[in-house]
Amino acid sequence: MNYQSAMIDRRWRSWYPVAEDAEFPLQNLPYGVFERADGQVRVGVALGDQVVDLAELQAAGLLAGTPAADKNLFDQSNLNLFLEQGIDCWTAVRMRLAELLRADSAVLRDDVRLRDRAMIPQAAVQMFMPVRIGNYVDFYSSREHASNVGKMFRDPNKPLLPNWLHLPVGYNGRASSVITSGVNFHRPCGQFNADESGPPSFGPTRQLDIELEVGFITGTGNSLSVPITTWQAANHIFGLVLLNDWSARDIQKWEYVPLGPFLGKSFATSISPWVVPLAALEPFRVAGPLQDPPVLPYLQYEGDWAYDLQLEVWLQTARMNNPQRICRTDFKYMYWNMVQQLAHMTVNGTNVQSGDLYGSGTVSGPTPDSFGSLLELCWKGTQPIRLSSGEERRFLEDGDTVILRGWGQGEGFRVGFGELRTTVLPAKVNVVAENQ
Repeated sequence: MNYQSAMIDRRWRSWYPVAEDAEFPLQNLPYGVFERADGQVRVGVALGDQVVDLAELQAAGLLAGTPAADKNLFDQSNLNLFLEQGIDCWTAVRMRLAELLRADSAVLRDDVRLRDRAMIPQAAVQMFMPVRIGNYVDFYSSREHASNVGKMFRDPNKPLLPNWLHLPVGYNGRASSVITSGVNFHRPCGQFNADESGPPSFGPTRQLDIELEVGFITGTGNSLSVPITTWQAANHIFGLVLLNDWSARDIQKWEYVPLGPFLGKSFATSISPWVVPLAALEPFRVAGPLQDPPVLPYLQYEGDWAYDLQLEVWLQTARMNNPQRICRTDFKYMYWNMVQQLAHMTVNGTNVQSGDLYGSGTVSGPTPDSFGSLLELCWKGTQPIRLSSGEERRFLEDGDTVILRGWGQGEGFRVGFGELRTTVLPAKVNVVAENQ
C-alpha cells in the first residue's frame, strides 16, 4: 500500500454534519491525543467539532479486518505505537474510519449508546502532545526566507551561501522543549551583544520572533546505515502539523558562529495538536519551484511534492479584543520538499524513529505580506507592523498571543490543521538571579 490508497473521495460526506468550510471533514480525519471527562487519555480523530474515540471503536469491534483490530493502539497517551505499525495499518484504519463515518453507513450512526461514548465535543476535551518526540530537526528550505535573511546580514547581491542550492540545510534541535497549542512559555534569557563594540549583556531577549513552519512526523524509521531514498520517503512520513519555531534573534545572532543555533532556538517549539495524515493532503500536491542548478542524484525525485496549503499568522496583544492577521503565505513556495529533506537526513546512514519531528523552516513567499517571520515582515525592525489597537510591533512583547492557521482548499471541502495558539509570558529573570 501507499498514501494514495488512503485518499477519501471528495464527494463523500459524513452522517455527522460538517460545514463545507470546516477544517475537519471526512476527507481529513486528523489524529490527536485527548483526555476524556473521566480522566482517560486516548487517541482520537477529529470530525467537524467532535472527537471520535478510537479506543471505543476498537473495543466495540468496529476496526475488525484492519491490522489494528487486535492491538491496543488507541488506549494510549501518544500516537507512537500506531505510527510504528507502518503504512499498511495507517491506510486500513483510515479507510475503515471513512466507511464507518460515511453518510450511508448505519453501523455507528444508529448505535446510539456507542455513538454517545465514542463521539465527544472538542470543546469538552483537553488536547495533549500528539506524539512522543525523540528527535527534532529544523530545516531552512524557503529560498525567499533564506534570501531575505542573507540580504539583511550578508551581501545583498549574494544572499545565499554556496551550499544552499545544493542541499537542504538543517540542524538538530531540542526535542524536550517541543510544546503543543495552549502551552505558553516565558520569554527566554541569554547573552546578546546589542553594542558590538563592547562586551555582551545578559537578560531577557529583546527580539523574540515567530517562524511560521509546517512540520512532518515520521511513522516508521530505518535501520542504522540504511538511507531512506526519495522514492521511499513518503511511506515513512505519517502526517503534518503546523509548527512555530520561536526564535530569540539577538541571542541567536551572538551565539550562532561557528556552530549554529543553540539557546536562541531551544527554549520552545510549538506544534498543533492534530496530525493531518499525508493521505489527506494528496489533493493539494503541486509542482514545486524549479531547482537550478540540478541537484545530485540522491536528491532527485519523481512526481509533485510541493503542497498548496494556505498558511496564516495572527497576532493579538493584551490590549486587543480580536487577533489581526499579519501574514498569509503558501507552503507551495518551499524550494526543498519533504522527501528530499528525509533523504538528505538519512543519506549518511543516520536512523530516524517513529514520532520524530522535522520542521520545514520558515515559510516565506515572494511578497512582503507573505513573509513568515517578524524579522522579515518588519525588515530587521525598520518597518514596524501597525496594529488595530494603535500599537506597533517590531518583535513580540509580553502578553502577545500568536495564532497559526493552515488549510488546503478542495472542491466542496477544506482540510485544515486547526489552531496553534501560544502566549508569550514575562521572563523569569528573578529565578535566574536567585540561582547565581
